Amino acid sequence: MARPLCLLFDCDGTLVDSEPLLASEMETSLTAVGLPFRASDYIGEFRGARFRHIVAELERRHGAVDADRLEVLERDMRANLNRRLATDLTPITGATEALAALAGHPMGVVSNGPVNKIRTSLIATDLEALFGDYLFSAYEAQCWKPDPCLYRHAAALMGYAPEDCVAIDDALVGVQAALDAGMTVIHLNRFPDAEQTPEGAIMITSMFQLPTVISNLEKNRSVAVSRA
Repeated sequence: MARPLCLLFDCDGTLVDSEPLLASEMETSLTAVGLPFRASDYIGEFRGARFRHIVAELERRHGAVDADRLEVLERDMRANLNRRLATDLTPITGATEALAALAGHPMGVVSNGPVNKIRTSLIATDLEALFGDYLFSAYEAQCWKPDPCLYRHAAALMGYAPEDCVAIDDALVGVQAALDAGMTVIHLNRFPDAEQTPEGAIMITSMFQLPTVISNLEKNRSVAVSRA
């Protein structure tokens, strides 16, 4: 009998509703150093992107900022964000229930954020025990979505081939990374009127739908194995 599918979850916007907090902190910090930024810009244009990529694009538009100043900005912004995550963060609607229903699967978190941010988010929402040490940060792997290497890195460390993994991600950069990594991809599209799910990915609009989709994938996989 085949092992259960390995489930690899993005963190921000997929498991936890951290993006409004992140966008708010970025608005305050970036605007203060002369890089005009509104919280709505994150959701509308930069969702899921690496922070330094966002900074580089804003510098291209508005002019360069001293590197030392940017380093202090990022350090202080992340410290402020971690404090807010610890007290104000909530799970994405349906995430807690979906994870409970899928507890028989090996599961990991794959994020463009630092590992301390991932862990803080999971502790604040009582999800940490479900993942243990299977927290895969782009900062530790030194590769960021949309590069597929981060998802491949996570699969390898969990002992699975990419084709035996399902990636669940809300951001298009993450969906594309997992598709390019050769995984089955479920796009949590919470903004279906504004965002199109890439070809090859399975769209859901709520985490409540996830257990049924995974169950169907397992059934189809079992049928394919029995016919082989």
